[in-house]
Amino acid sequence: MTLKIYGIPGSRAYRTFWMALEMGVPFESEPVFYAKPESITPEFLKANPNNRVPAIDDEGLTLYESMAINLYLARKHGGPLAPTNLAEEGKALQWSFWAMSELEANSLQLAMHRMFLPEGQRDPAKAEAANAALQKPLAVLEQALADQPYLLGDRFTVADLNVAAVLSWARTVKIDLGAFPKVEQWLTACLGRPAAGQARKGKAA
Repeated sequence: MTLKIYGIPGSRAYRTFWMALEMGVPFESEPVFYAKPESITPEFLKANPNNRVPAIDDEGLTLYESMAINLYLARKHGGPLAPTNLAEEGKALQWSFWAMSELEANSLQLAMHRMFLPEGQRDPAKAEAANAALQKPLAVLEQALADQPYLLGDRFTVADLNVAAVLSWARTVKIDLGAFPKVEQWLTACLGRPAAGQARKGKAA
């Protein structure tokens, strides 16, 4: 049975598509989009009764929450993206939770008021406030990358993928990275990976 991923690339499901493609895990895409009620099936609601994407069905195991899914896939399939010891696992958990608590809300607020909302509903003040609020966590990320190219050291891992996926709209919505050259270099490397580009199509290569 193939891994089934519920969602579309223009949602948080992008993170799971990217992870599966990085790891070479075959998957089936089930497009679920809140604006198309007909795409919300009983099978999807069984996988995530919260009616949010992504969710997966992996040989009968259902999971939701993008960070949990990606950490699960890393643990199950191993390889270079997976933590190699308890310390790395702790750091991968730390950075994944940090991305959700420190980056996501303001990144989404910025995206909404600079790109996603209709022009007349956008509030430049809210966008600027979100951009300003992101400067503190970006400084934390800059410090973490001061002496190493990736969050766990010398190799790209699930920790990098999870954090970079949250910041994947950075250039589109003009998050100010001017004071954070290490972050900009790291984000360019992460989003420049072939699997990151392929994930925007929401299907296996």
